[in-house]
Amino acid sequence: MSVPDYMQCAEDHQTLLVVVQPVGIVSEENFFRIYRRICSVNQLSLRDSQRALYIRYRHHYPPESSEWGDFQTHRKVVGLITITDCFSAKDWPQTFEKFHVQKEMYGSTLYDSRLFVFGLQGDVAEQQRPDVAFYPSYEDCASVEKRIEDFIESLFIVLESKRLDRATDKSGDKIPLLCVPFEKKDFVGLDTDMTLLLGVLFCRHYKKRCQGRMRKHVADLCLQAGMLQDSLVHYHMSVELLRSVNDFLWLGAALEGLCSASVIYHYPGGTGGKAGTRRPQGSSLPAEAANRHRPGAQEVLIDPGALTTKGINADTSTEIGRAKNCLSPEDIIDRYKEAISYYSKYKNAGVIELEACVKAVRVLAVQKRSVEASEFLQNAVYINLRQLSEEEKIQRYSVLSELYELIGFHRKSAFFRRVAAMQCVTPGIAAPGWGACYKLLLETLPGYSLSLDPKDFSQGTHRGWAAVQMRLLHELVYASRRMGNPALSVRHLSFLLQTMLDFLSDQEKKDVTQSLENYTSKCPGTMEPITLPDGLTLPPVPFTKLPIVRHVKLLSLPASLRPQKMKSLLGQSVSAKSPFIYSPIIPHSRGEERSKKIDFQWVRGDVCEVQLMVYNPMPFELRVENMGLLTSGVEFESLPAALSLPAESGLYPVTLVGVPQTTGTITVNGYHTTVFGVFSDCLLDDLPGIKTSGSSVEVIPALPRLQISTSLPRSAHALQPSSGDEVSTNVSVQLYNGETQQLVITLENIGMEPLEKLEVTSKILPTKEKLYGDFLSWKLEETLAQFPLQPGKVATFTVSIKAKLDFSWQENLLQDLSDDGISVSGFPMSSPFRQVVRPRVESRPAHAPEGSKAGDPRPLKTLEAILNFKYSGGPGHVEGYYRSLSLGLHVEVEPSVFFTRVSTLPASSTRQCHLLLDVFNSTEHELTVSARSNEELILHAGECQRMAIQVDKFNFESMPESPGDKGQFANPKQLEEERQEARALEINSRLGLRWTHPSLARAGEASVEGLLSQLVLEHLQLAPLHWDLLVDGQPCDCGTAAACQVGDPVRLEVRLTNRSPRSVGPFALTVVPFQDHQNGVHNYDLHHTISFVGSSTFYLDAVQPSGQAACLGALLFLYTGDFFLHIQFQEDSKSKELPPSWFCLPSVHVRALEAQA
Repeated sequence: MSVPDYMQCAEDHQTLLVVVQPVGIVSEENFFRIYRRICSVNQLSLRDSQRALYIRYRHHYPPESSEWGDFQTHRKVVGLITITDCFSAKDWPQTFEKFHVQKEMYGSTLYDSRLFVFGLQGDVAEQQRPDVAFYPSYEDCASVEKRIEDFIESLFIVLESKRLDRATDKSGDKIPLLCVPFEKKDFVGLDTDMTLLLGVLFCRHYKKRCQGRMRKHVADLCLQAGMLQDSLVHYHMSVELLRSVNDFLWLGAALEGLCSASVIYHYPGGTGGKAGTRRPQGSSLPAEAANRHRPGAQEVLIDPGALTTKGINADTSTEIGRAKNCLSPEDIIDRYKEAISYYSKYKNAGVIELEACVKAVRVLAVQKRSVEASEFLQNAVYINLRQLSEEEKIQRYSVLSELYELIGFHRKSAFFRRVAAMQCVTPGIAAPGWGACYKLLLETLPGYSLSLDPKDFSQGTHRGWAAVQMRLLHELVYASRRMGNPALSVRHLSFLLQTMLDFLSDQEKKDVTQSLENYTSKCPGTMEPITLPDGLTLPPVPFTKLPIVRHVKLLSLPASLRPQKMKSLLGQSVSAKSPFIYSPIIPHSRGEERSKKIDFQWVRGDVCEVQLMVYNPMPFELRVENMGLLTSGVEFESLPAALSLPAESGLYPVTLVGVPQTTGTITVNGYHTTVFGVFSDCLLDDLPGIKTSGSSVEVIPALPRLQISTSLPRSAHALQPSSGDEVSTNVSVQLYNGETQQLVITLENIGMEPLEKLEVTSKILPTKEKLYGDFLSWKLEETLAQFPLQPGKVATFTVSIKAKLDFSWQENLLQDLSDDGISVSGFPMSSPFRQVVRPRVESRPAHAPEGSKAGDPRPLKTLEAILNFKYSGGPGHVEGYYRSLSLGLHVEVEPSVFFTRVSTLPASSTRQCHLLLDVFNSTEHELTVSARSNEELILHAGECQRMAIQVDKFNFESMPESPGDKGQFANPKQLEEERQEARALEINSRLGLRWTHPSLARAGEASVEGLLSQLVLEHLQLAPLHWDLLVDGQPCDCGTAAACQVGDPVRLEVRLTNRSPRSVGPFALTVVPFQDHQNGVHNYDLHHTISFVGSSTFYLDAVQPSGQAACLGALLFLYTGDFFLHIQFQEDSKSKELPPSWFCLPSVHVRALEAQA
């Protein structure tokens, strides 16, 4: 026997071997259909007996193996079942002849045979024959199982007769010597009558050998006949007889039979099969079990016992001793070792030794004694058989792999399976089986802690030997390439690069990537699962390490495109924030961080961005093509990008963009790439150690997009408002203080939705400078008249920029300009319109800042403001969203003119006064300064001149109250400041001061706001008490002298009109005459020159609001000349309560002339 049966187990010793074969041409499908039904009848309980008969079916069995039937009866073919197709009676004789030829192959050992004929009908089919069964078709054959049962019973009858015949002790009869095939040549012609020649000693030795072998043969028959106890007794007797004559080969067989009987008793569940268990009675044979058998290969044994998955109880001490002569579980293994040692003495018994080792391993697997089982397997590896064919070597290594897997030696199992795979493609094979090699290599993967799912390598430490795993993956790549399947090669090479990247050297990385590029040039890598012919599915391998992504962040839209929700009292969402760590009222999400929803929105139709921080682990430049986003929830158009990462680049920011096409909640699930020709879908859930602040964001309906451009150049100064708002565009302009410039802004709708709403606001950034007037002003009505602004259309918007800062001279640099006798009280000698002061010599401060111009006492001042455009339209406007676009304005204010001093002089009329302004030209150019209805004042660069402006006094009481005056909780100090600013604004508007640069063609305003002190304001205010002086009934408030004659009495009348809101008076007024000698000397000693008619003191009673009062007096001039009358108030408690400016009475100039005759 040269072909070992690697599927042998100890229970096979109690089975009868039946061969099922086709006769003639029978389709494989039909044959195995009947074969499976036959195999389902694998055990039969005998009638009127507690015994059971077990059958082992084979559809291929070498006839020479049956020659060992005397040595071990379960190897003998005792039954033959043939299946044939016959559709015509003419073919029947030939078919039946073939059946007889088939019987002759196993004729010496057959107990009985059957022929199943399908397709034959008629007279021949109606004939009743015991060994032939006719069926009209393969579908109409319901009695097959019953026929098989009858066939098994006939086998039992023959078996039982043989057992009884051999077991009967016939004293005196000759006992034949049973031999194995290779022993027959040694005993040719040997007979018991040779005792006379060989001597008495040899006769006894020979007889014991014959008895021992026959006793062992009877034990085998008893075991097959279901008589376990009898077989044990016969096995023990044969062991004693054979041991005494040193018949080691048959002694080993007796010991093995004893072990098999003990195993059957101890382990009724069986030891055969991959799981070490026996099949249940009546179960059908799996379809694949029949198809795996082929000529030249051994078949799966049909186990006749009950199948259990719970294993065998390790503690079998309670079962020991129940059966007489039964070995204990420990003794079973010892006897197996002894039997194998005896087999090893015979070179021709290598197959028997090998099968015994396999049986012992299966028993040890059930006993869970893996280490001892490995010793038996190691011995089986070194058993030397005849020169095996390549197929037999493959089968041998495959079975060794399965047995090692059975005892839990997974890596050892993988080793032998890989050896079997390599054996499939040895150079000695004419047609290498690369498909079988590939399949066996796949089966080795679990033994080396390797799977083809990249998710198993994404987390935790690496399992297994990386060097061995890489070698195995390389072999898979090569085998798949030789199979002519480049897609498999790409998949395995991608898996190698993805999972073993950390273990590859720099040179290996280059080699693997170069090979991958060569493969993908013919067959690009995809994300589609690959299904193999045997049903195994290879999952896709995304390149999550090429490049490595460490951080994913969804970016909000730019500030100019960021949508904002319109504030409304209705529909405002209640904040879910709580001071408590957990609240049962507020719903909580316990999901991963990446599932959180982000608090900003994206807009349909706008380009949205996701930033990835990536790292290139390769020692060379990594080119990533077609990199885009993977999303769900919203239709999304991803815009692929291509990037090139330098070798070992470190963290590198990459921005991926796309455009949402619909509204809803979009979730960024990952990204896709094409690296080395392999397309990968990388999901965030599969990326280890990734950080993300959330991956879901709301997409709102489309909004218009506004683009602005201005008539001013862009500014290098980027405004940084304290509120954190982003300014999209910055422009700058340089103005002189008081200058106004128009800013023309072009509004263009570059979106796809109409622009329907626009709101413009401004915000002046905090500054130390005091700003007067409206810095920015505009009229929005003209722009809104062009709305709605359709896509691609343009509208204009004009903003007026007025830079009006403080014009006061806060540094006292003009100390050489004196008061010149000018004061706000007293009587001046003259009241000039303009008084020229000599120019001041230019002097630059020692510590003038760089950039300041000649004559410029201070550097440029800066004003910054932000224009905010809130706009909306389209579907987004319906949902209550708008966008905000900010324009930053940087204005550099250059000094124009300064007012170094401001004072007042009384005018000839009490309702007027002179405002004196010392004006300084701080520019490098000549300029002119003018007031309303006055001449222009020309100032050279750095020149200072005084300007006198006659103005009507102001009635501040008639000015409307500011809104702050009516507040109940207004600050008095603040209210007073507001009143003073309002008065200064009114005065400045009356003056109409302007400056002009003729050479620069630039002009602007000049303002005295902020320069007027409280004292100046009082003198510019029209007093609530209005005084009128009349000389002889003519008003004396025009600066002209009233004429009178010497000796004639002059009537003097003083009138008071009370415009204040309260009652005033009574008052006492004294008339004081004097003469002005025009040299600064006033003569008040005029008692002999002027005489009063009555008293020189006038009395006025109390005057109610809006009331009037008058007092009369007269005086007489005795000499000619120019006289002045000054009205003085007598100080009393009443007059002290009122401001002095309320008592400004005009001076009276009287010229006394000679009396005419």
